Amino acid sequence: MIEIAKVQDSQTKSKLTYEKFINLRLTDGRYEFVNGEVVKVANTRQHEDVVAFVYKKFDREIDRLNLDLVVRQNVSIRTIASSDKQSRVPDLSMIDKEFWQSNPADYSPLQKPIQLAVEVTSTNWDDDYIDKFSEYQSLGIPEYWIVDYLAIASREFLGNPKIPAVFVNLLDENGKYQTTRFTGDDKINSRTFPELDLTAAGILNI
Repeated sequence: MIEIAKVQDSQTKSKLTYEKFINLRLTDGRYEFVNGEVVKVANTRQHEDVVAFVYKKFDREIDRLNLDLVVRQNVSIRTIASSDKQSRVPDLSMIDKEFWQSNPADYSPLQKPIQLAVEVTSTNWDDDYIDKFSEYQSLGIPEYWIVDYLAIASREFLGNPKIPAVFVNLLDENGKYQTTRFTGDDKINSRTFPELDLTAAGILNI
């Protein structure tokens, strides 16, 4: 995701509290609440194409296996960083169907950990690899995908030479993510979708 604006309090002088952010009910775009600031985000068309492709794959697998899950875009979830409440909006969220349908009129960020989150990297790639990685791990999201179709992250993550990759982070018994990198014709290993027939190239070549 690409940060394009930061929204402060109504007087544009002070940072918001999490509670004030919840009550803003912003409807003119996608917003995250990070370090006391409301951050509006937008995506390129290519970014949206990657998200749409993965969405279709997940949605078909849910239907095929009749899973009690729903896949959604632009869903806000509450996380915590440095003891402060934050709100993130994964590019894709896999959510328990019963929980999702239990309060259809609710607009506030989800407080129950989702099953799977997907982030497609953009210029603020460190958010996905570092900040959100830590927040999603602390929240207890069992599976977290990072799709770096531009190979935009540093060599620390992508290696040398840098090539596009999909990273699947799976929560272990100690509550820590174990990361596997998939490139080219590697078949992606998903705990949520163990029968998923999808290679890294299938996503990265969109």
